[in-house]
Amino acid sequence: MSETDIADLIPAERIHRAILLIRGQKVMLDRDLAALYGVTTFNLNKAVKRNLQRFPADFMFQLTLEEAEASRFQIGILKRGQNIKYLPHAFTEQGVAMLSSVLRSERAIQVNVAIMRAFVGLRQTLAAHKDLADKLAELERKIEKHDESIHTLFEAIRQLMAPPPDPPKRQIGFQVREARGIYRVRRHR
Repeated sequence: MSETDIADLIPAERIHRAILLIRGQKVMLDRDLAALYGVTTFNLNKAVKRNLQRFPADFMFQLTLEEAEASRFQIGILKRGQNIKYLPHAFTEQGVAMLSSVLRSERAIQVNVAIMRAFVGLRQTLAAHKDLADKLAELERKIEKHDESIHTLFEAIRQLMAPPPDPPKRQIGFQVREARGIYRVRRHR
């Protein structure tokens, strides 16, 4: 089976959808891997159990019931009300790579190559998003500085646009002032 046959058989989007984030790690579940490899989940897990020394905890781990429930609703395998019979195993990128030595078929090798490419592509995408996020944060910092300057400029413009204050009005009438004990009456105009 050639690489193009595998690419036609297993679209990259299907692999990308099967990569989940669990316990802070990008993993693939045993049932998704079994479907990609064209074997049953039971047979995949049986092959793994026969070679457990190849799968340390950082290569593969079993989900808790809560994680299994969360992944079930995330990808929608079981209908509501159905129970999970077996807790699934999650394989990290290294665990998926190790599966190619356990499952010794031509299809397993080709699928593994496609999965490894998907993990690499995902890493590159995340790195690009991180660069974009960093640039966005830098732009926000610059805008904050400019915001203060722009705010000051608008305040100055508003003050210039405001009508001038009314001149003080002259008082009309008499005003009594006391000067050296003598009352004087001044008339203002």
